[in-house]
Amino acid sequence: MKLILLPTDFSKNSINAINYAVELFKNEACEFYVINIQKASSFVSDDLMTMTSSATVYHTLIDVAKKSIKNVIKDLKETYNNDLHKFYSIVDYDNFVDGINQACDTRGIDLIIMGTKGASGAEKVLFGSNTARVMQRCSTPVLAIPDGCKFKGLDKIAFTSNFSIRYISEDLKSLFDISKLYNSSIDILHVTEDELTSNQMDNRAYLDRYFSNLNHEFVNLQESDVFKAIQDYIKDYDIKILAMTSRQHSFLERLFNRHLVEAFAFNIDIPFLVMENSNQ
Repeated sequence: MKLILLPTDFSKNSINAINYAVELFKNEACEFYVINIQKASSFVSDDLMTMTSSATVYHTLIDVAKKSIKNVIKDLKETYNNDLHKFYSIVDYDNFVDGINQACDTRGIDLIIMGTKGASGAEKVLFGSNTARVMQRCSTPVLAIPDGCKFKGLDKIAFTSNFSIRYISEDLKSLFDISKLYNSSIDILHVTEDELTSNQMDNRAYLDRYFSNLNHEFVNLQESDVFKAIQDYIKDYDIKILAMTSRQHSFLERLFNRHLVEAFAFNIDIPFLVMENSNQ
């Protein structure tokens, strides 16, 4: 049974991500934990400002969040009516990332699925700040769903690697499981103009063995701009999910730290799976 954490602030894009998650795992037995994390600094309404008791404020916020999650779960059950799925509610009053990490640790979460704003709009940012922090600071795999992205099957996945870091099977399990569920092909992308070292060859061979029971192939992209190379490949080959292991190379760090104009140009409009690399 899969244990999936679904963070929500009840916005349109977080609800869209929840629906994507339920459809993605429609044929898999899952426990979905719908979590809302509150922090006092977020609430400055006139009604709350008039309250003198911090305990009253706390209970008011928690009660509202619990009711909202109850309504979300009710809608999911009515819409999908899937006996394979069970839903649970979590409301926390904490720092966002700390709350996510605590939920993952206490419940043994396999995967976090959450919405992200995507590279559109006036902000010109690729990921929302909460999504970026979870990707960078949580060891649990994260599947970020762009705003408005709907589940439309999963025939092709792209996995980026520079083969510099030694993998272990547990780090790649979420990618393996999702691909196996849909018999998806995995294109392992390596962007370089240089020959592989012996260490890189060994790590590449490990991936070949690990994915031996899945349809996969290695693709070398000869391009000086790694962002352009991956973005072009996604579009040209109708990739449904882009996956990578966190900090396996500078790609993720560079992605989060690029100049806003550059980040805006790198427009990922498909789900983005980020997995921990234990050997980093």
